[in-house]
Amino acid sequence: MTPRPYRMERRRELADETRSRIVNAARELLAASGGFAELSVDAIARRAGVARMTVYYQFGSKEGLLEGLCDSLAIAGGMDQLADAFRLPDPLDGLDRFITVLIGFWSSDRAVLRGLGGLAMLDPGFAAVLEGRSGRRREGLKVLLARIAKKYGRPTPEDFDDTVDVLYTLTSFTVFDTLAGEKRSVDEVAVLVRRLARSAVHGRDS
Repeated sequence: MTPRPYRMERRRELADETRSRIVNAARELLAASGGFAELSVDAIARRAGVARMTVYYQFGSKEGLLEGLCDSLAIAGGMDQLADAFRLPDPLDGLDRFITVLIGFWSSDRAVLRGLGGLAMLDPGFAAVLEGRSGRRREGLKVLLARIAKKYGRPTPEDFDDTVDVLYTLTSFTVFDTLAGEKRSVDEVAVLVRRLARSAVHGRDS
């Protein structure tokens, strides 16, 4: 006899609740000052109130858990809106939109994102997780920049790779965090980064 539908649904709800508790525990530990230095599966399990093996059962590995945390941050930070940048008729407007969404994401949980960066410096496995996600940002910029070059003739083929590198740097969390500091608002940072990005696209002869 197969389990009744309501029992299966309840099991899914409990599993989702457990995953959320584990992800939230990891987020809280990372948000603590220097928390990334002591982040471990044991510490996360204790904070979430679950067994160590439950973490592995839900996520497979520490890297899998951190992927889950990154996904949770992306959803909360509005990264689903990034696709809008590729739908706009003018690719320069698309680049502006791409930057605006990213800046909104970087501002959504600065303490945790700082912690992720610190963790990546200590943990090669997680450094690979972040590198893979950053690679998606680079690929998105390449797509937009290719459309811009096709429509406006800039950047030139000779400058294309350098421009991608500049835009990739400008749209990083490190640059956002530095520019924002304690004084600039999110909107002010977005305006500044968009202006710098357009200058990079126009090229050295502009």
